[in-house]
Amino acid sequence: MFETVQAPPPDPILSLIGLFRDDPRPGKIDLGIGVYRDASGNTPILRAVKEAERRLLESETTKRYLGPEGDLAFCAAVSRVVFGGAHPGARLAAVQTPGGGGAVRVLAGLLSHVRPGVTVHVPDPTWSNHYSILEDAGLKIANYPCFDAARGVAAVGPMLEALKRAAPGDAVLLHACCHNPTGAALSHADWEALCEVVEKRGLFPFFDFAYQGFGDGLDEDAYGVRLFAQRLPEMVAASSCSKNFGIYRERTGVAFALGRTAAQAEALLGQMAGVARVLYSMPPNHGAAIVRLILEDQALTASWKQELTGMREAVQAHRDALAAAFRRATNTDHFDFLQHHRGMFSLLGTTPEQAVRLRKEFGVYIVGDGRINLAGLREDQIDPFVTAVLAVCA
Repeated sequence: MFETVQAPPPDPILSLIGLFRDDPRPGKIDLGIGVYRDASGNTPILRAVKEAERRLLESETTKRYLGPEGDLAFCAAVSRVVFGGAHPGARLAAVQTPGGGGAVRVLAGLLSHVRPGVTVHVPDPTWSNHYSILEDAGLKIANYPCFDAARGVAAVGPMLEALKRAAPGDAVLLHACCHNPTGAALSHADWEALCEVVEKRGLFPFFDFAYQGFGDGLDEDAYGVRLFAQRLPEMVAASSCSKNFGIYRERTGVAFALGRTAAQAEALLGQMAGVARVLYSMPPNHGAAIVRLILEDQALTASWKQELTGMREAVQAHRDALAAAFRRATNTDHFDFLQHHRGMFSLLGTTPEQAVRLRKEFGVYIVGDGRINLAGLREDQIDPFVTAVLAVCA
């Protein structure tokens, strides 16, 4: 059976975890894996999460199965955060999933069922796992440009022109905010132009909403999703609670599907539950129960929003400080794009060879495509990091 089995190529992000762990150098810097870290380098448990867990442990009376749909009260609570005043009501179907990645896979499976082999236009670059997930679901993949590397901004013009050439009925994968890996943000005008092209061309929107609250705020980051939900009859969106609630290992997310009618939404709910049943049978409860308890309690919601604001502002402070350090070191504004990006990630512009040099010579761990996690950078590491980058880029 296994005579011809070969090990797959290492994941470009996850493989850094072991390399960093085994590096004995005391000054090593980990900017690879995409988790938030505080000033001491820890990924904290939010106070609101701790309190919700305490209440959960005191009140929980059973460990019975949730069912493939998961906790529908949790899904409803998250839907209000995602869609806000643009909530489409009974036209929206939602199932709980194991994280945002699980939501992407459920939605990819849904598309594969309703339109087998449909082409999904994926931004170039994007989260590397998007390709694996879509291919696993049997979907075809095409690319559209999304980033002007020379200027460090979103390539809005080329993006729109590429999507104007997409075939009607094709799907288009969109990062709702905090683009991973580039960090380049779309303005409201950009989103409106994009929505117009998608609507006129008859494309199907597929949102990945992994970082709500880490860009400019919970409502601000949802602008694109809410705009599309108001103007278009159908779409899907994958939402993650991992980052904005800091519950990474609890694997908590929601897959949303917007139908033209309430009856269509009911059918979509059944289809998504069927996909979930095949993939993992039913989702875990703990993370969803935490989020539901927080969002159903005004005091806990206020506490969570305050802590999320603090995390977002800390990441932006890292951006400001890093851009300033590069300005001082180079006497240029070449790295100012770091200050203008949003979310935890930016593409630094280094090559894979330079990323290897950073790791081997300086103990600086970044992804081979040059992606850095700004949340992983402590204040005392900024100047050494700048020195290392300029050394390998010289």
